Amino acid sequence: GRVAAEGLVAVESSGHYAIALEVNAETDFVARNTDFQAFVREAAKVALNTDGSVEAVAAAHFPGESVTVQEKLASLIATIGENMNLRRSVKLEVSAGVIASYVHGAVADGLGRIGVLVALESEGNVDKLSTLGRQIAMHVAALNPTALDAAGVPAETIAREKAILLEKHQGKPANVQDKIAESGIKTFFKEVTLLEQPFVHDGSKSVAQVLKENEGAVGAPIKLTGFVRYALGEGIEKEETDFAAEVAAAAGQS
Repeated sequence: GRVAAEGLVAVESSGHYAIALEVNAETDFVARNTDFQAFVREAAKVALNTDGSVEAVAAAHFPGESVTVQEKLASLIATIGENMNLRRSVKLEVSAGVIASYVHGAVADGLGRIGVLVALESEGNVDKLSTLGRQIAMHVAALNPTALDAAGVPAETIAREKAILLEKHQGKPANVQDKIAESGIKTFFKEVTLLEQPFVHDGSKSVAQVLKENEGAVGAPIKLTGFVRYALGEGIEKEETDFAAEVAAAAGQS
């Protein structure tokens, strides 16, 4: 089949729950189709009442019709004439606090090319938490952290980084190499983990420091318990078209 790597990412929240969801289509043109947008938004709302897994969302009842989400998508494929795919979805929840969201490259409310959710557990002021959460969500969109903290970085990733560092400094004494590797891994964590990254709105502080500093204003401790960043089409192999062959085909040549 043809590769579907365009489409939309949606974020949807309700109280202490939020969903990020991606639906792919083949062309950017479809992302601007109001029927497609309505489907993606509705699928995200439906997802709030499931465990958030893509399988559960696909099998859930589509509101106002006697079909599942997957069946509704199939009828949309038939109508629009493009390959489409409900690719992935995830649910975040907090017991108290907020789940902030941010959409980058929005084509409509809650729909765009990058969707971010940030979960802040806190008994504090919800409005202030929401403002802080949105700032952190924008940070996640811009800096693309791969883990929440050092504990979330896979051991094999750390081992690979360490190997690269040691290779760069071959020939130095072992104790010097160890120190270089240790400091290099610390730097690596500052680059890839959300809590250690320099805050995008104020580079002199880490995200962890910003959370701590806001506890006074919020009136309670704040714990960032999770985040999601969905970028449209990431990791999907797009077909490289041979332009000359395309032109020849269009001109009726073989």
